[in-house]
Amino acid sequence: MVRKTGFITAWVGGTIFAIRLTGFPCVTAFEERVLAKVQARQTIKPRERLLDAAYDLFATNGISQVGIDTILAKSGCAKASLYSNFQSKVDLAVAFLDRREAVWTRGWLEAEIKRRASAPEGRLLAIFDVFDGWFRKRTFEGCSFINVLLESKANSPVHRAAAAHLSKIRAIVRALANDANLREPEKFAQAWHMLMKGAIVSACEGNRNAAREAKCAAQLIIDGWPRKRRR
Repeated sequence: MVRKTGFITAWVGGTIFAIRLTGFPCVTAFEERVLAKVQARQTIKPRERLLDAAYDLFATNGISQVGIDTILAKSGCAKASLYSNFQSKVDLAVAFLDRREAVWTRGWLEAEIKRRASAPEGRLLAIFDVFDGWFRKRTFEGCSFINVLLESKANSPVHRAAAAHLSKIRAIVRALANDANLREPEKFAQAWHMLMKGAIVSACEGNRNAAREAKCAAQLIIDGWPRKRRR
């Protein structure tokens, strides 16, 4: 920020604002809100500002479509800050995927499954109820792990990271299958996850009923899947 007589010139989200300093005459409510936003932003470390910006951009547009300059503009950070916190855009992308797991997989999907049902079989089916609400949102952006997996070079660091995060989703399904006393829980998890991913891709094609249709197929799978023998 650059101080002038009675003003602060501030860079916010890629836009420069000239703001009167609080205490000077004719300060508007808008100017005060922008100044408060700038002051709050200054307390956030550059690494978090960069990751916050990358998260929003990568989740919406994918990784390959977002350039470094766009991330810098949104974060308000200098290029030196980027390379002092991340060795490359690849490292920033991997950090984005880690945060996506914390926010999307753990903080949203897993939490919603547990909230909607208590029995293991009920939680397996609840996945598609959670998806149904997600698919109908105007902000539906698809699965970042799938998007990154498909857009990245095979066996690249980002490709491997996306595959690893998808495997953690299967691990959630496998644990539920095991708790539901289903045989071969790993095999079940693979099949169930294919249905989940297929529903997401179908929703990306424009089929907002994809989760409901997938749930009908899921019910048939779970009804016909062999159970472990009771001891």
